[in-house]
Amino acid sequence: MTSPVHDVVKVLTSNLRKKFEDFKGVYLFGQFLDGKDHEGEDIEFVAIFDTEDKSKREEIWPIIGHIETEMDVCIDLYPYTMEEFKNDEDLYEEVMEEGIFFDAHGIMKD
Repeated sequence: MTSPVHDVVKVLTSNLRKKFEDFKGVYLFGQFLDGKDHEGEDIEFVAIFDTEDKSKREEIWPIIGHIETEMDVCIDLYPYTMEEFKNDEDLYEEVMEEGIFFDAHGIMKD
């Protein structure tokens, strides 16, 4: 993976880990899996938490906005519990087929 996407993963996981004790990690999926720049496209993530609700989403969006501004990227983040994620069958299947998981410390896992 090239540096810009990897840098976004590191900053994103670091910020979510610091804010939420129940943050488990993120799946990167979509066009940016190839490590290339796709101008005008969002970097797509699924973030996994033990609990997920409206108040948590309200705390997540300012973090995402700050990262987007500071790093000049667009992020599309889907916050889920693992159970909710599995229930979103189409997205779950797509991400499990092609996605890459990074733990809460931004370390890629197989």
